[in-house]
Amino acid sequence: MAITLSASWLGTTPFSEQSPIEFRANDSPANSKAVIQAIYRHVLGNDYLMDSERLLGLESLLINGTLTVRDFVRALAKSELYKTKFLYPHFQTRVIELNFKHLLGRAPYSEAEVIEHLDRYENQGFDADIDSYIDAPEYEKVFGDTIVPYYRSFNTEAGQSIAGFTRMFSLYRGYANSDRSQLAGKKSRLAAELAMGTASTVNIPSDANNRVRTYLASEKNNVPTRVFGRPQGTNARGTLYRIEVTGISTPGYPSTRRSSRVFVVPYEKLSTTLQRINKTGGRVASIIRA
Repeated sequence: MAITLSASWLGTTPFSEQSPIEFRANDSPANSKAVIQAIYRHVLGNDYLMDSERLLGLESLLINGTLTVRDFVRALAKSELYKTKFLYPHFQTRVIELNFKHLLGRAPYSEAEVIEHLDRYENQGFDADIDSYIDAPEYEKVFGDTIVPYYRSFNTEAGQSIAGFTRMFSLYRGYANSDRSQLAGKKSRLAAELAMGTASTVNIPSDANNRVRTYLASEKNNVPTRVFGRPQGTNARGTLYRIEVTGISTPGYPSTRRSSRVFVVPYEKLSTTLQRINKTGGRVASIIRA
């Protein structure tokens, strides 16, 4: 059962309403192809995969029964393809967040989990750390040898942390989004809140109609040249937008923060308003048309 009845607003429907994908011996070619595509999509964070990048040898071994789904996932996560996309370009804490997402289908539950994987990576290497996810009792219980990993945090599960549900939205930015195309770039999404033991608010991704409901700062806090999925300079000019903000600092001493504030601004002033909010330490809770 979905953890929320408003899952469509969160962009989770493609996952919460889909049964786990399982590979069985002697599966049809069509189902075998669907399984392989699902593995690539999940483990590679929905990143675009060119035909020349496909691991055809592994695909053949899976189809003829030499490899299990778990074996395929393990080999893919250790491949140069995976390392090029996620290990080499990113800071290690970000790599661990992505490993949790790609291999266990969830966000880290605590800073202790991240530290454990950091320590293993430093002392035993990347491949050994990948094995620790795949060989974990958690992986065995949820996915076993035959089920393609999937995002588990969008459904209720016994023993699953509720904090994992909210944190997942810092890692997941919509069904059409790639883990290599997010505005926040290479930095960790969860390091600060894991260190403090807090749970973030749900940062809602774009929905099927490309309506953005939460503003997230880019890696260098610069305002992107595209707003709400449309290039600046379109016929959206003149439209008013309502920006709900929390935590803005007030001037003077002692410094205090207001619980919330609402701005109504025209399209032309969105960029400058968001920059001003960011400088005051405010957090944008929502942006909708007024």
